[in-house]
Amino acid sequence: MRVDLFDFELPEESIALRPVSPRDTARLLVVRPGEGLEDRTVRDLPSLLRSGDAVVFNDTKVIPARLSGVRRRGEAVAHIEATLHMRAGPDRWKAFLKPAKRVAEGERIQFGHDAESCLLGSLEATVAEKGEGGEALLVFDFSGPVLDEAIAAAGHIPLPPYIASRRSDDERDQQDYQTVYAREEGAVAAPTAGLHFTPDLFAALDAAGIERHFVTLHVGAGTFLPVKADDTGEHRMHAEWGEVDTGTAEALKAVRARGGRIISVGTTSLRLLESAASETGEINAWTGETDIFITPGYRFRAVDILMTNFHLPRSTLFMLVCAFSGLDAMKAAYRHAVERGYRFYSYGDAGLLFRDDT
Repeated sequence: MRVDLFDFELPEESIALRPVSPRDTARLLVVRPGEGLEDRTVRDLPSLLRSGDAVVFNDTKVIPARLSGVRRRGEAVAHIEATLHMRAGPDRWKAFLKPAKRVAEGERIQFGHDAESCLLGSLEATVAEKGEGGEALLVFDFSGPVLDEAIAAAGHIPLPPYIASRRSDDERDQQDYQTVYAREEGAVAAPTAGLHFTPDLFAALDAAGIERHFVTLHVGAGTFLPVKADDTGEHRMHAEWGEVDTGTAEALKAVRARGGRIISVGTTSLRLLESAASETGEINAWTGETDIFITPGYRFRAVDILMTNFHLPRSTLFMLVCAFSGLDAMKAAYRHAVERGYRFYSYGDAGLLFRDDT
């Protein structure tokens, strides 16, 4: 499909630079294809679902994956920023470098060398390989938990580019850009639909007889990469590691068997569940890397309802929601959201999308 089909006008003032507080007071646009739109709040979620339904969350935890460093060639010094996006071994990470053209394979980058907060003083890596789009494989001098500690000390919260370009990260982001249920470290971007949930909202879901289950997909920085191709068939997704454990898979099979619906909180949970689902829609235990790219025409097998934030024009995530609820329905929903002052992107409001099976 042509990528320009997924373009739309978005005023800059619609982009949220901070989340609302409390988290669950964010607005929620309910999209039922063929039935219209409804303006609600996230706190209304339990009343929009049914007893016996199951809500699936991504429990990945964001790490401080943005590292600033320098590359030295004699007296020549280049400042390099690296955003880690996938662990490739105990001592190595795949990363996006900026500007990548200033670093060659085999060269060294010193991260955090002038930061007093770096526990081990200097965090250094060798550029072992360079790929396309600024991607590189970094091999660090440290390994395992020691490397984790060094990255935590030297790194910054990797705010999305549309926020980072307008302000620096601060102490508030360390809490704001993390779900209250984050558990498994490894993401370099938050599963942002989950940012709206609070202990009070969890209690309300429990009281309504709605189950809660957790999967893990370590969101990579590739989620922010623009689609540069003119046709969706020419775009390559970056792989992300995920897991659906046996207990969760069995619980979701039981939900389906009794007629309950599966509600995915976020596109990351949805992509993982769809990767784990058989052709008949049965969700199985699954572990591995997924680069699933969902565009209109995809037949959804695992997820009935999707809760997700508002996404960028021409992005793979906007393509996904158009596949889920229909291109015309989602374009109408986004026009409505802009006109009604909904807040967009990671710190913005959310939509509750019902699947269009037509």
